[in-house]
Amino acid sequence: MNTFERSGKHLAIQTWHKINSKVIAGFTTREGGNSTMPFHSMNMGFHVNDDPDMVRTNRELFSADISFPVENWVGSKQVHAENIVKVSKEDRGLGSLDFETAIPDADGLYTSDENILLTSLYADCVPLYFFSPNDNLIGLAHAGWKGTVAKIGPAMIKTWQDKENVDVKAVLAAIGPSIGHCCYEVDDRVIKEVKAALGGDTEDTVYKKNAAGNYQLNLKKLNEILLLRAGVLPENIIVSDQCTSCQNDVFFSHRKDRGKTGRMMSYIGRKGD
Repeated sequence: MNTFERSGKHLAIQTWHKINSKVIAGFTTREGGNSTMPFHSMNMGFHVNDDPDMVRTNRELFSADISFPVENWVGSKQVHAENIVKVSKEDRGLGSLDFETAIPDADGLYTSDENILLTSLYADCVPLYFFSPNDNLIGLAHAGWKGTVAKIGPAMIKTWQDKENVDVKAVLAAIGPSIGHCCYEVDDRVIKEVKAALGGDTEDTVYKKNAAGNYQLNLKKLNEILLLRAGVLPENIIVSDQCTSCQNDVFFSHRKDRGKTGRMMSYIGRKGD
């Protein structure tokens, strides 16, 4: 079942909102914005050569949709690595209305503060979400294939265990819309890294050889396996069934759009009183 539910023109993790009504989490689509081709229309990325004023307008529109001031957003400059940064209310606004002020070299963000919206940008890579209701911790991680095999998901879990004294069995995780195994073809170089991340295992559910001699890689499943090995309980993991490449009318796709396209945004925040 698709557990990222439609909420207007974006998707939301409604089950987490039901656990804590202050928590909002979800994923934007390409619908409902003002950007023109090839970024039409709700492009949330400043770094793709779209008109920055259009991106700011799109972000202000979405800010109104979710009732979370754009001045309270925090974003990062993603580098396809496993770097995790804890942010606080003093960081609000970094990367929210421009690219220059975004937190450098961070593919994972988390916070324990209220009234911060953590954000991350996508066009096929895997968005990971983290929520520890017992500890009022929320987090996001950007998992392309490089970040995935570098184990950014388990890195978030270990950071929470080591620095925040979190019980992993209480951690909720979600794996958002991304390119599916149906559309994600990779070569031996990538599969070698996948095998290394799995400790030499050859998981049939993670990749399969295709007729061209390459492989169809299931990045969502790979992230799920790595989170399970990090101790997250299977019943605490939500996995979207949506493929950003197949559903190109709904999502931007770097592969489908041949590199010239916009970005969706993952988000999670905890509203104050």
